[in-house]
Amino acid sequence: MPLIDQITAFITERPLGTAVICLAALVALALGSVAVRAVSRVVVRLFQRYVAPRPVEDVLTIVAASIATGVSAQGMWRFSSDVLGFDGPLRLLLFAFIEVAVITSAVRARRNMRENFSAGIDGVAVWALTCLTAVLSSMDARSPAEAVFRLSAPLVAAWLWERGMAIERHRITGRARIHWRLTPERMLVRVGLAEVSDRTASEVDAHRRLTRVALAAKKARALREAGASDRKMRAALAKLDKEMDRAVEHAGLAVDPARQEALLSQIGALYNTSALIDLSPPVPWAPEPEPGATRVSPALPAGARPSAPADDDDDEDAEVVGAAPMPADPAQRAALMRAAREYWDRQIERRFVPRAADIAHETGMPLATARECRALWKLEPRAHALIEAAQSEHGGVDTGTFPAVEVPEPALAAGGPSSGR
Repeated sequence: MPLIDQITAFITERPLGTAVICLAALVALALGSVAVRAVSRVVVRLFQRYVAPRPVEDVLTIVAASIATGVSAQGMWRFSSDVLGFDGPLRLLLFAFIEVAVITSAVRARRNMRENFSAGIDGVAVWALTCLTAVLSSMDARSPAEAVFRLSAPLVAAWLWERGMAIERHRITGRARIHWRLTPERMLVRVGLAEVSDRTASEVDAHRRLTRVALAAKKARALREAGASDRKMRAALAKLDKEMDRAVEHAGLAVDPARQEALLSQIGALYNTSALIDLSPPVPWAPEPEPGATRVSPALPAGARPSAPADDDDDEDAEVVGAAPMPADPAQRAALMRAAREYWDRQIERRFVPRAADIAHETGMPLATARECRALWKLEPRAHALIEAAQSEHGGVDTGTFPAVEVPEPALAAGGPSSGR
């Protein structure tokens, strides 16, 4: 008999029972709708309170970690039955004690992160307990593939937890925990497959071509100064010409002023490498000079610096000679020192002791450096003898304003013609 005929026959034979059943069904339907609405309200409230404020990656992390923890708990369920022999309520109560400990440690570690900015010992406990449950659940596996799966599931859950903690740590403290020395970016830069800066490919290629031109020019110059053979010079000049042709063709060297300046800067740096040994950089921890103290020029050697400032010039001398600073280039400083020394020797040969202003005027040396040089050179035997003779004849001390001895013709010495004395 069809089902509809059976229902019709039941209603005809038992009308009272049918009415009771319909009433119970209506009550159950009403209670079910109320329960569904209450559950939906609770779910919406929980979602708005715990899920909606969180970023999407945190929600996905929690979901994935929960699934991985469930896989680990299922492995421990089988391990507690097959290995430990638990059964019934005992098995239900004790199979997931490690997973509960992992969750507890994770919650404590998160609380420590928010309060102390570090997971502490609870963070270590999460990894230790995760490895323990992974090993135990994989020991009851029936195949190598199942063992690998049961080993990986808890570790995946721990890794997702660790990444969530790292994101929260960075959000709270504003900095990462550590900076790895070996990263994919650093390895690619080390082998030359990546660039440190954000330069384009054309800029990188142009820089390398300009560097090759500068290095080729430095090598050719070094060979020429060393007196290399004609064969080596021809090879070096051919390489320089080749690199220059490539730079003009591919780097736009002939029409780009910026790259021309960059090439000149590289050549200037490479040609003057030896000047680095003559630099006298300031000492960061040296005390500041006292006000009014005389600064000693770095052009003089350390052992030749006078202990007291020279007093051989008047104030009018400072007005005549400009107070230009000593050049920074070691070659220019050496040239000034040689010119000053030659001028000093010529005047001493003429039996005159030049003033510091005369030295500065003739050579272009700064007045302060000229004073230091004169204070040093006048201690030499020949100059000292001339100064002693002048002092015994004229009296007084050496001020640099009188000639050492009388000469028949007027000459520009330390203080002008001798007739004025």
